[in-house]
Amino acid sequence: MRAIVTGGAGFIGSNLVDGLVAAGDEVLVLDDLSHGSEANLAAAFAAGTRLEQVDVRDGAAVTKAVTAFAPEVVFHLAAQIDVRVSMREPALDATTNVVGSVNVLAAAAEAGVRRVINTSTGGAIYGETTTVPTPETEPAQPLSAYGLSKRTAEEYAAWFRAAHGLDTVTLRYGNVYGPRQDPAGDAGVIAIFCDRVLTGRRPTVFGDGAQTRDYVFVGDIVAANLAAARAEAPGFDRYNVGTGTEVSVLELVEAVGTAAGLAPGTFAAELAEARHGEVQRSCLDVTRARTDLGLGAPTPLADGLRATLDWVRTVTPGA
Repeated sequence: MRAIVTGGAGFIGSNLVDGLVAAGDEVLVLDDLSHGSEANLAAAFAAGTRLEQVDVRDGAAVTKAVTAFAPEVVFHLAAQIDVRVSMREPALDATTNVVGSVNVLAAAAEAGVRRVINTSTGGAIYGETTTVPTPETEPAQPLSAYGLSKRTAEEYAAWFRAAHGLDTVTLRYGNVYGPRQDPAGDAGVIAIFCDRVLTGRRPTVFGDGAQTRDYVFVGDIVAANLAAARAEAPGFDRYNVGTGTEVSVLELVEAVGTAAGLAPGTFAAELAEARHGEVQRSCLDVTRARTDLGLGAPTPLADGLRATLDWVRTVTPGA
C-alpha cells in the first residue's frame, strides 16, 4: 500500500509510520515540523520513507504533494491539539484543523485516493454527557474550540464523501499516550506525569482530580488506523478508539507512581485551578470499532505506562 501520513513526524503519526513500514507499505510523510521531529522517523527513513516539509494550511503545496505521490490511502493526523490554545486562539485552531483538513480532503479527492482516515477526538467532541461510556450515536456538543474544529472537520469529511465520492473514515481517539509523546508539551498528561515521577517532582492536577479520561496506548491507535485503512467496506464512517475504561486523574497519578516502583501515596498531586473548556467525564464506548474493524483488547494501562516510562527515561536528563 502507498500511504501518506500528514503530521507523520509527530507523536502518533511517527508511530503509525513505523507500523506502515513494518507492514511493507511505501510511505510519504507530510509535516511542517512545527511540533514533530525528524528524529522520530529515523527508522522509517532507513527503510525508504520520505518526508516533505508541508504545512496543511497551504492547499497548493498539499495538492502538489498528494497528486505527485498518488497514494492509495491518506492518514490525516496533522492538527492543532492543545485545548488551551484553541480557547485562546480559536482562529489559529480553526485554520489548522478545519482549513487544513479541507485542503487534505480536497487533494485526496483530486488525486483519486481510495480512502482518507481522518483523525478526530473522542475526548473533546462529545462535551458533557450523561452517557458514559459514550457511543458514536451520542450528539457531538464540544465545550472547547478544539472539539468544535474537529467536529467541523468531520462534517467536511462527510461532505466530501457525499459530494465527491471520497471514501472517508473518521477515528475519534481517547486520550492517547505512549513513547514519543513530548513530556515537555501541554497536551500529554501521561508523558508529563512520567517525567515528573522520574525527576522526583510532584504532578500538577488541574481541578479536583476527579475528572475522568479514557487513556489509550498509541500502539492501539496504530492498529485501529491500519484496520480502518484495510477494511474492505467499513460499516460506518466514524469510530471511537479507546479502551472503554474510565480512569480519574488522581487514579492515573497513583498508577504512574506504581508503574515507577514507588510506594502507594508517594507520588502525590498538587492541585491547581481547573482549566476552562475541559469536560468532567470522558470515556468511549468502543463496541463499534471492536466489532466492525476487528480490534483486539486494548493494552492494559499498567503495561502502557511501563512502556512510556521506559521511553521517557531515554529523553529525560537525570531520570
